[in-house]
Amino acid sequence: MKAKPFSILNRAEDLKTVSTQKFNLVIIGGGVTGAGIALDAASRGLKTCLIEKNDFASGTSNKSTKLIHGGLRYLKQLEIGLVRESGRERAIVHKLAPHLVIPEKMLLPLVEDGTYGKMMTSIGLKVYDFLADVEGDDRRRMLDKAETLKKEPLLDAETILGSGYYSEYRTDDARLTIELLKKASEFGATILNYCEMDAFVYNTKKEIKSIQCIDHNSGETFSIRSRNFVSATGPWVDKLREKDASKNNKHLHLTKGVHIVFPIEKFPLQQSVYFDVADGRMIFAIPRGRATYVGTTDTDYFGNLDRVVTTKADIHYLLDAVNDAFPDIHLKEEDIESNWAGLRPLIHEEEKDPSELSRKDEIFVSKSGLISIAGGKLTGYRKMAQRVMDAVLKTMTDKQESKLKDSYTEKIALTTNAMTSSKEVKKYQKKLRLKLQEFGIENDYFAWYLTSNYGKQANDILEKMQSFTDENPESRLIRAELWYGIHHEMINSLADFFVRRTGRLYFNISSVAKYETLITKDCTQYLNWDAARIAKEKETLSILVKDATHFYDEELN
Repeated sequence: MKAKPFSILNRAEDLKTVSTQKFNLVIIGGGVTGAGIALDAASRGLKTCLIEKNDFASGTSNKSTKLIHGGLRYLKQLEIGLVRESGRERAIVHKLAPHLVIPEKMLLPLVEDGTYGKMMTSIGLKVYDFLADVEGDDRRRMLDKAETLKKEPLLDAETILGSGYYSEYRTDDARLTIELLKKASEFGATILNYCEMDAFVYNTKKEIKSIQCIDHNSGETFSIRSRNFVSATGPWVDKLREKDASKNNKHLHLTKGVHIVFPIEKFPLQQSVYFDVADGRMIFAIPRGRATYVGTTDTDYFGNLDRVVTTKADIHYLLDAVNDAFPDIHLKEEDIESNWAGLRPLIHEEEKDPSELSRKDEIFVSKSGLISIAGGKLTGYRKMAQRVMDAVLKTMTDKQESKLKDSYTEKIALTTNAMTSSKEVKKYQKKLRLKLQEFGIENDYFAWYLTSNYGKQANDILEKMQSFTDENPESRLIRAELWYGIHHEMINSLADFFVRRTGRLYFNISSVAKYETLITKDCTQYLNWDAARIAKEKETLSILVKDATHFYDEELN
């Protein structure tokens, strides 16, 4: 396949390509699973196309706990294989993008009658380290009460007995998805957002030969031909299987997870904590830049797939949990700055509670040739891609397969001019901080934010920043971010920018209102929006802001 310029997604160019050629593989769904498949397929040499009906990572892949983690709780459920694979994968993904998959020390407090006792925690974390091949300073340590409270003074001194101290990795799930897609594009993959699969088209043998698609920008329809079709649509997997008339007794079980975000001043957590809830579950509290977030819930979901919201019951559950674990902070509903709610597309198992359902992925192959993948975790995207590719390879002759490379995504750095270690990331962040100070930005937050979002791609943003003349340097910076996102990352809407590319809706929501007018003006210029499109964009963003700051009485239908 013909290589493309480094790290560029170009919607106009890919629209020209998509209806004029036949692909080896079309992937429906632009979340992290689909993105991982696209990179694996394109890097092996397959002519690959990926389409997404909304924006990339607009579903589950922007609504996780934003951790590349080994799944400690799955060890309790004796899912040894899942823990082993997840633990090893997190180390690989960290090496591929050390600015984006960042080591995060985690505290597991021990309390009377808690989920994990001292002996079980010590043994469990040791097994966890063994299964995940954890080495050096990342290995678990057991801390006594004084050491635990020194790490996190906000914990309840009355109930703390000690803690386990171990390593996970924090990420931005949407940014990870975008980088995977950009890298797949470098290998020649055709990538399109706002392109919806409307119908399957079959040959006389009732095998899928093409799909009918709608371009949501223009309203035009077109056909995409391919030898193989994969559905990596997360919560929508069963919807596509229904269109293909291939849904059977194996089906999805959707559960909802909610996270709430506090300003760091309201919840000044020093250390990520994985703590007990009264009902026997465990949730995370994680400091991130200028905020601390808490999650997640795990409840059955039967509502609107396209608009998942946070209810008052979700909020009360999380507030009660965090106030029980950190009794001196007295957090209230009005302290919550923003929230997000997402769905987990798990495989249904009879008579199991939501939290007991396996996070393993599963592949369904229909008689028409549609390959669907469901379940799984953010951490396992690379292995899920390999398993899907195994199913695709089964449809090929030995001669066709012999022309392809073996999977080698464990060696493909996810960004151009990639960094190779946490040490290099810290060094670059320090250099960036000094550069931003030269431009008039004194707040150290922005050096952290740019480094963790873009890695050394931030150099392009800073270079572009100098071409703007706004008096406020932060205005010049955000305009340069938008320019980069439009020209390199297929930004097509206000929501793409404020939610998926920058995470501002969740972690810096005040900046959305502050810069909406400025960003709309630049989008209008770059993307040639007319008055109707501007009105639509503002309405969509308004709904997203409402959902991020509002708590509903019940789920939306």
